[in-house]
Amino acid sequence: MKKKESTNEVLDETDIAILGHIQQDGRMSNSKLAEKVNLSETPCWRRWKRMEETGYIDGYVAKLNRKKLGFHVAGFTLVTLGNHEVENTEPFEEFVAVTDWIPMCHCIAGGADYMVQVVAIDLEEYFERISSIRRVKGVSAIQSNISVKELKNSYQLPLTD
Repeated sequence: MKKKESTNEVLDETDIAILGHIQQDGRMSNSKLAEKVNLSETPCWRRWKRMEETGYIDGYVAKLNRKKLGFHVAGFTLVTLGNHEVENTEPFEEFVAVTDWIPMCHCIAGGADYMVQVVAIDLEEYFERISSIRRVKGVSAIQSNISVKELKNSYQLPLTD
């Protein structure tokens, strides 16, 4: 059993099984899920809803194929700010929040402050996008790394010990 750290709420084996199935197929019907976890539909639906309401399930998305959509270049850019004052972090984080060609960004520990994923149709567009990041107020350095082969891209989390 997994225990949520901030509350006394405990996920039992059935909850974990439900999460495992819906992280593999978020479009699975409740009736199919109930069958897979050996519950009737109403208790299964209640558990599913409870885990949504308590934040174990953040939402549902379709995983799109970036190459089929024309984004043939993906890179990971390390961004360093001049300092960590709000006048530097706020403009950068606002830029990231509204920029659709940045599908992922993490604040990180280490030599840089952020790791930003950038997608583009080609290297020329990628360079333009990196230049846009460089111009954001507070950015003092960037280091760009282009992905040459995607080995794994998954939202699935390990649910067993």
